[in-house]
Parts: sequence; C-alpha cells; structure tokens
Amino acid sequence: MITGPGAAQLLARITPSSPDSLQNHYSTLSCLLHPETGGIVDDTIICRLDADKFYVVTNAGCREKDIGYLTSELEQWQADGQPAVNWERLDDYGLVALQGPLSSAILSEVMSNTSPQEKLETLYFGQSRYITVQAGSKEIPGILVSRGGYTGEDGFELSIPGAEASIAVAKVLLESAGPDKLHWAGLGARDSLRLEAGMCLYGHDLDDSTTPVEAALSWVVAKERRQTGGFHGAEKILAQLKPKSKGGEGVERRRVGLIVQGAPAREGAEVQDIEGKSVGKVTSGCPSPTLKQNVAMAYVKDGLHKSGTELFAVVRGKKRKAVVTKMPFVPSKYWKQTAAG
Repeated sequence: MITGPGAAQLLARITPSSPDSLQNHYSTLSCLLHPETGGIVDDTIICRLDADKFYVVTNAGCREKDIGYLTSELEQWQADGQPAVNWERLDDYGLVALQGPLSSAILSEVMSNTSPQEKLETLYFGQSRYITVQAGSKEIPGILVSRGGYTGEDGFELSIPGAEASIAVAKVLLESAGPDKLHWAGLGARDSLRLEAGMCLYGHDLDDSTTPVEAALSWVVAKERRQTGGFHGAEKILAQLKPKSKGGEGVERRRVGLIVQGAPAREGAEVQDIEGKSVGKVTSGCPSPTLKQNVAMAYVKDGLHKSGTELFAVVRGKKRKAVVTKMPFVPSKYWKQTAAG
C-alpha cells in the first residue's frame, strides 16, 4: 500500500502510467522501470483506493528484487525533498485468484453483503471494491476484490487480511461451489491459460533488459505521459515509440505470437527466417489445450513481426514451421461494461 501526498507522483516516476488520472477503485496494468535503461524491473497492477492511497501488486517470484527496488526509489524520493510517501508491506495478506466463467456466481454465493450496490454484476474488469465473505458462522470483512486476472477469462483476485482468513475464504469457496464447479489449479494450468491469452510471464517474456515497446506493451505508456515524459527511461522509451521512418529510434526486436507445427517450441528455442538465419528466440511455449495447436511467444527481429510472417522454430535440432499470429490466441472474456451500459 503506497500512501501520502506524494504517492501518485512517486508512481508516475517509476512507471509510465498516469496514477493521478485513475478514479477511485479503478486499476491499471503497468511496469516498474529501470531508472537508467527503461527496462522492466517487474510488471505490476496499480489500483487507486482513495485520493492518496494506492494498492500495488507485484510478482511473488520477484519479491526480494522488488523490495530492494522500491526501498531504493523511496530513499531517492526522500533525498530529493519530494512530498511525503508511506509504504506499507502487506506481509500477512493472502491473495486468492478465482477464475473462470462461473467465478461470479461462485463468489456471490459466499458474500454476506449483497445489496444492489454491491452485486458483482456492477463490478467490471479493472474495478475493485471491499466485500465481506460468510465462512460458516464467521464473517470475514475487509476483503479487497478486483475483477480481472491473468487467464483471459472472467474472474476475481481477492486480497485477504491474515493467513487464517485467507485459508478460510479458500475453503468456503471450494465447499460452497463443490468439486464439479471449482477446484485448485496449479501453475501449469495458469501458464497455458496466460499464454493462450497472450500475457507475459516475468522472467521469461519480460526482464530488466526489455522495454515496454519491445515487449509489445506500448499501451502501458499513458497518452499524456508520451507528451510529458518524466518517468524512468522516458528518453529511450519515447524514442522507441517513434519508428525510424519518422525520425525515431524504433526497436531492433519485438515480442510476437507463433503457431508452431509439429512438436511444441519451448523457451530458448531458436527462431530462424526462411533463409535459415537466426532472427530471435522463443520465450514461452506449450500445446494450447483450447486450440489443440502449439503456441509460443518469441522475440524476433523488427520487420518480421507482422501477422502471417512465416518463420521456423528449431525444436530438438529440427526446423518446425512457425507462423506469426496475432495475440491473444484465444479471445478474452473479461466482464466489461458495454457502450449501451
């Protein structure tokens, strides 16, 4: 939790987003940026809860790295004499991801506060609110529920205060829904789902040497920030946003989706052009349970990133045809508000 009169300004320094333009209980996907290179230190979700209060979620696998980064950035912020910022680490909180087409109905069954203003039908993708869950005779209040997730499906992420409460919430969800509707899913399931949805996994498709532009995440750079800059690595990132044909720097490589024939191309597989020249590497790959085809993400030489471009992935010494494909591979099904309301 990042709070204080300088909270939005600090987040605007270390990310390319516009935290100050977020409405209360709205969130955005963003990136923590390296102060010199503009590389991605970690991907993150920023949710504004109040005027000077932001809930920030980073990757558990990058915990120590992110703590070091934020500590350093706060120290520099204070040394620069900037407005006060407080940082509270929610060490005793649990985070439960409830994902899938039945998730709204399942969560509604265990909510104890179901007034019309609190019904999940009015909570849309990227929004959040506090709810209370009824676990037997005990009420568990103060659960921050955010509509979204990293599967491409409708779903929710529940931020729950306390380890015991987190376990109780997970149990009541499973017991209320029953095994035919809800069960545990491990990282293997998450990995195939997020890949079908065209979503990156930090440490594989993203790292400190990769900028948002190279990663096909240019959309995380807010429109107004493209004019004002002022974030880490802005000079490099803004130059990359402008193609060489228009006087910009452009990029040398781009993240793309691939459909691979034959055996699946896994992380590290070489990508070649039709002449056999090395033009990139696969960063994630697996058989798609939904499409019954092999899908992958890769970084390839700029100019070879357009849909339909034919390439090859080298799998166990054999060249497999790989066609650049628009992502997501499987259409997303987020609960979004339509123009008609």
